[in-house]
Formats: sequence, C-alpha cells, structure tokens
Amino acid sequence: METLTLVLLLVIAVLISAVADRLIPRVSLPLIQVALGIIIALFARGNIVIELEPDLFLVLFIAPLLYIEAKNADKAILWRNRGPIMSLAVGLVIVTMLIIGFTLNAVMPAISLAAAFALGAALGPTDAVAVTSLSKQVSIPERQWGVLKGELLLNDASGIVCFQFAIAAAASGAFSIVGAAESFVVEFAGGLAFGFAIGYLANWVLRKIRDIGVESITFHVLFEVCVPFVVYLAAGAFHVSGIIAVVVAGLVNVIAPRTVSPSIAHMNIVSSSVWQVISFTLNGIVFVLLGTQIPTAMFFTWEDDSISNGTLLGLVALVTVLLMGTRFLWCTAMEFWHARRTEGARFSKRNVRNALVVTLCGAKGTITLSILFTIPVFLATGMRFPERSLLIFVGCGVILCTLLLATFVVPLVAPKRERKKSEIQERQNYFECLADILRNVIEGLTAQQTRENLTATRRVIQIYQDRLEDTKNMTGADTSPDMELRCDALEWEQEHTLSLIEQGEVSHDIGYEYIGRLERMERYARHRGDRFSPKRIAALTHALIARARQRILRLLPQAAHTDNTEEMRALQLKTYAHVVGILQEMIQEEDTLTEDVSRILVEYETALAALRRRNPSVTTSFKILDQTDDIRRLAYQLELEEIQRMYERERIDRHAAKNMRDNVYLMQMDLDDAL
Repeated sequence: METLTLVLLLVIAVLISAVADRLIPRVSLPLIQVALGIIIALFARGNIVIELEPDLFLVLFIAPLLYIEAKNADKAILWRNRGPIMSLAVGLVIVTMLIIGFTLNAVMPAISLAAAFALGAALGPTDAVAVTSLSKQVSIPERQWGVLKGELLLNDASGIVCFQFAIAAAASGAFSIVGAAESFVVEFAGGLAFGFAIGYLANWVLRKIRDIGVESITFHVLFEVCVPFVVYLAAGAFHVSGIIAVVVAGLVNVIAPRTVSPSIAHMNIVSSSVWQVISFTLNGIVFVLLGTQIPTAMFFTWEDDSISNGTLLGLVALVTVLLMGTRFLWCTAMEFWHARRTEGARFSKRNVRNALVVTLCGAKGTITLSILFTIPVFLATGMRFPERSLLIFVGCGVILCTLLLATFVVPLVAPKRERKKSEIQERQNYFECLADILRNVIEGLTAQQTRENLTATRRVIQIYQDRLEDTKNMTGADTSPDMELRCDALEWEQEHTLSLIEQGEVSHDIGYEYIGRLERMERYARHRGDRFSPKRIAALTHALIARARQRILRLLPQAAHTDNTEEMRALQLKTYAHVVGILQEMIQEEDTLTEDVSRILVEYETALAALRRRNPSVTTSFKILDQTDDIRRLAYQLELEEIQRMYERERIDRHAAKNMRDNVYLMQMDLDDAL
C-alpha cells in the first residue's frame, strides 16, 4: 500500500509541476519538480519510506529516456558535430574527474584519491531534461545545441564507466591504469557494437513479422517500449556498457520501417504519442525522486559534528567552481578551434558567450545522484567506505547549484528565445494552407450531399467548421460570425413571408407575427435599427396590430382560442427552405467565403430537419450515426487529396504535408478504433 501511495504522490507531483511550469515560466520545470520532491520527502517522513535502488533506477528510468532522446535525435547534426561531441562526452569527463579528484583529495585528505575520482566521474554526465527545458526558454545557437544534445547521449556512459573503475580501486585498494583503459575501451566499444547488433536484429525480426501478416499497431508499439529495457539488461549480461548500447539502438531506430504507407504512418503516430506520455511521466518522476533523496542524503552529513557546516558549503562551492571552470575552459578551447578551422571567422566575444552558454547548460541531475548512491557502504575488507555520506552531500549540493545556474543565469547570458521571422511566416503559411484545405473539404461535402445523407453530412460539416475556426484562431484571422450574412438571412425570411401573405398562403395574423419576431432578432443581432424601407415599416405596423389583436382576444372569456402552432410551423418550414435554397446557390460562387455561408447553412438545415422530423425513431438515429461515420471517412479522403494537391502546387513543403497527413491518419484511427 505504501508503494501505491508513493506512486500516486509522484504522479500528482508531476501533474502539479506541469501547471506550475505555466504559472512560473522563469523557473525551469526540473527545478520545480525537485522542489516538489523535497516537499514530499519532508511531509511524508516517517509515513512513507522512499528508497532509491540505483541499478533499478538506471534500467527503469534512464534507459528508456536516453533511448527516446536518441531515437528523436537529428542524426545528421550528430554526425556533423561528432568531433566536439566526443570531446565533451569522453575527454571532458576524464579531465573533470582528474581535476576534481586531485583537488578534493588535496583539500580534504580524509577523502581518498580514488573516492575523489569517483565523485568527479559521477559529476560528468549532463542531464538531458534540464538541457531540453532550457532550450525552450533561451536561444541556443544551432551548432552548440547539436553538441549539447550529442554530449548528453554519450557522456552518461563514459561517466558511469569511469566511476565504476574509481570505485573498484577505492574498494579494493588496487588500481591499474592499463587495466582501466582496456576495460574502458571494451565497455565503450562493446556497447557500440552490441547496440548496432541488437538494433539491426530487431529490425530483421520486425520485417519477418510483417511478412507473415502481423500489422498490429499495439504489438509494434509494445515491442518498441520493451527495446531499451531488453538492450540494457542484455548488454549488462555481456559485460558491455548498457547505456551506450541503448543510445546506439535508439540511433539505429529499430522500429522505423523503410516503407511508407498509411498503416506505417498510423504506427508512427501512436508510437510518438505513447513515447511522449512515457517521456513526460518518467522525466517528471525522475526529478521528483531526486528531490525526495536530497534531504535524506544531506541531513546526516549536515548534522555531523566532525565537520562544520561552513566547510561543507565551502566544499560544494569549490567543486562547483572546479566543475564549471573546467567545462568553460574546455568549451572556450572548442570555440577557438572551430573559429580557426572556419574560413574568414575570427574568435570574438560571441564565441566566448557561446562557450559560456554551453558551460552553464551542463546541469547535473538524476544520473549523477543515482551513480552516487551506488557507492558501496562497506569495503572489501569489511570496513565502512570512508566519507561516503560526505561525497553524496557534495554531489547533491553541486546538482542543486548547477540547476540554479542553468535556470537563472543562462537566461541572463543567452538571448531569450524568439522565433525568427521565417519561422513565423512558415507557421502562418501552414495554417493558411490548412484553412484552405478545410474550406475545400466543406465545399466537397456540400456538393455531394443528398436528401438521404443530409443530416449526417451536416454533422460532419459542423466538425470541419469547428476545425476551421480553430485554424483561423492560429492565424490570427477574424473568427467572428458574419453578422451581415446572418441578418441578410433574416431579411430573406421576412421578404418571403410577405410574399406568402400577398399570395394568400399564410394568414395575416400569423405572417405578421412572424415578421415581428424576425425583426426583433435582426435588431438584436445588429444592435441598431437602421435599414428600414417603407415596405418593411408597413409590415412591422401590421405585425404590431396583429400582436395587439391577439392579446385582446386572449383576454376575452368567450373567445375561441385557435391553436396556431401548426400554421406557424408550416410557415417556418417554407421560410427556412427558402433561405437554404439561397445559401446553397451562394456556396457555389467562387468569391464567397465558404465557412461563413456553410456555417449559417448548417444552422438552417438543422432547424429545418428538426421541424420536419420531431421525434425520430431509434432505428433512424442509428442509421444517421452510421451515415455520419461514412461521411467522415469520405471527408478524410477528400482532406488527404487536398493535402497532396497543396504539396504538388508547392504551397506546403514535405514536412508540413507529413504533419497534416499524420493528423488525418490519427483521426481515421480514432474513427475506426484501430489503435
């Protein structure tokens, strides 16, 4: 029961953080989640025991998160920046480990050199979630952003491997540089080879499964979700780096088929949606868990009388300065080398600022904490591991410092993220083209409606009307209904009613009463009383007289009360049908705004159908529902054809066309329940 309560608390905290992220945009989402975790740990102390098993944490959280990051990574950018990425992911991790290790051992001799190396290695990995959240707030140059994304995929493995060697040396008291180098190469290269092998093997298995006719989207998505866990555990069994293997498997993208078809598009859409939910949930839980561990990890050391609190804070500050200072010098050297290699480029203040942005974006997070918790409590000799609590305290303090720097200092150094003019124009063009596509679908549905499918077609047209309104909202276009056209429709009803009165098809009392009602509706819509003609003034006068006479007759006790409901209903049927005819002619004209006319047309047709069929049978209702599904399928096919036509006319590019098609495929899946 405690486990269930903890899971619910974590999920609720993630949901709260999503709301708080909107209310407090200047504070990064990971920092909010860490704060919520600290609150949970403080208030739940004694009631819920929160224990973090490092090995389980790595396979349950880190493996799938790194897999989806690698799967969605831009392979071209990674390959183009492979030099700087490997420099940060391997070279910087090793240099950081050495600098922090030697310095910390010199300042605090109680911490052995191997243990200090372990802390430096644990602080090597960069947190993917923190980096991603920062990219939403500040403008990170494209090359630096590509380097950061590549670094966070690979430095986890190098940091973990270096940490394991350092801990083994600290626990056993023996350390061989040659042996450590050989083991590092085996783990790193073995992880690369194993990831490629498993990735292509999974691809081959999926092709064979498709060949025998298994096209179940549920099967393929579940297969993909299992991939990172299987790869990580299998790599561990072969004594190679599971983290590297998972990243490589994601880069190979084992689930992406080489063919293109609607079924494959359906699968990709579902896969993307599932991974978005998994990624958001796991990322949030990871940082909330980090927050729950910080009070426990730091409390014991803070209360220890053998070391002053000032010394503890000084060690945290020292390690943070060493970590960020080393990273800054390394990034500056990378920027200088890049400027030297680029023809016509000069090393300038802009390069220094880019180096500073990359430095501060290297926030530490959950992987660092999970690595620190793998420090053994006892040595091989049976003695307690020296200064284990102190190492964890310093590591947690550095994590908090780097998160604070990334959250509050990076926005001061880097410019705020502003969409480029070209991005705004592309977005505007996207929604304008989508609006044209929806209008064309509405016209196509209107042209193909018959007496038998009229009600079903109106329902589908209304769906597309709502989508069109949402699209116009995205473009900033005027989405208010066309009041002039609506008032024109009321005038057409009044004129037709006058014509029916003159022809003797409607009694004067009913006709003029209805005209008065229409006039009040028009005056309410316009908020003013202009556009009066002599003919309409006479009609309104007759309406007032007719209304007054009916009221007087109702007061007479002996008056014969006539039920005029059926006659009024017959008049409405005639006027509605008259307006529908005019609107149907208007919608065929090229210079007419389809959405405005069709919106009012649907309203009148719906009212007309309600008057004609007061109490439809259950059989009729089910028939209409079936027809509606058929019309929706037809509408989706029309929409796909319009998207292809837009693409062939070069009004939209391949990427926009794919997004539009994916949306249609998703609606088709929802209609057919094909998940």
